[in-house]
Amino acid sequence: MGTMHRSGLAPRRTNENAKAVITTILGIVFGTFIGITLPSLFSKINFPSALISSLDGHLYLSSHKSPEEFGSRKFPEIYVPTNPRGAELLPPGIVVAKTDLYLRRLRGEPNEDLKKKPKYLVTFTVGFEQRNHINTVVKKFSEDFQILLFHYDGRTTEWDQFEWSKTAIHISTRKQTKWWYAKRFLHPDVVSAYEYIFIWDEDLGVEHFNADKYIELVKKHGLEISQPGLEPNNGLTWEMTKRRGDREVHKDTKEKAGWCSDPHLPPCAAFVEIMAPVFSREAWRCVWHMIQNDLVHGWGLDFALRRCVEIRNGSFIK
Repeated sequence: MGTMHRSGLAPRRTNENAKAVITTILGIVFGTFIGITLPSLFSKINFPSALISSLDGHLYLSSHKSPEEFGSRKFPEIYVPTNPRGAELLPPGIVVAKTDLYLRRLRGEPNEDLKKKPKYLVTFTVGFEQRNHINTVVKKFSEDFQILLFHYDGRTTEWDQFEWSKTAIHISTRKQTKWWYAKRFLHPDVVSAYEYIFIWDEDLGVEHFNADKYIELVKKHGLEISQPGLEPNNGLTWEMTKRRGDREVHKDTKEKAGWCSDPHLPPCAAFVEIMAPVFSREAWRCVWHMIQNDLVHGWGLDFALRRCVEIRNGSFIK
């Protein structure tokens, strides 16, 4: 049997290990040298400014590309001057210029959200202390009327003790008036879905009021701006607002001596008091633009409403 000798393997392995260590050390030294000298070397080389600008611009654009630019399809450039202001760059088919106050569900088919679309909008500016009276008033309105409450005392959730409140719209800002709310939340393009808009005070008596009958009379007589007649025994300020039992509507009256400079002008004609006005959607579009931002109490507005009523046969239709 032969004998194996390993005496020649150990020196060879030692030499290979030494070479690896030396190579690693040289690599570290060379890398350190390059890292130190290259920045100073580049600082001494003058590249053309145009080349630098081109590179910078390319890098900037590459990092700021929109998702559409990374896709294979680009949107065509369009400009449609007949679109609403600010929407000229949009295809007409996707422009929605108006909105509404219809309540929507969080899930489900959108076309199934509304079992019935209200035709009319009724707004009250309220405090929680008037809840019982408002509850009585709201019951005068059918499902054709959308109820909207403007809360000036910040209390909203407590109203859910009434079932109708759960489907009403609640807007809350403390210590504001109904005309402040109306200017900011009843833009004509928001309420255009409603044929008539009621903007009422919170303390109106409605014992003899029938909302559906009222709408019927408004449509029958083509009233653009109107209000229900008030009972004669309620301390009226204006004769025009007094209910007359001998007719369905009236558009003029005789006032106290000296109160009317012209029998065809307010308050003897073309006059509706601001506590209970009812506007057609067309009339409200005009009135909304007339309301000044600081006209929070609406003083004098009732004398100016006639400006927003179409003139027919030489007389104002209220």
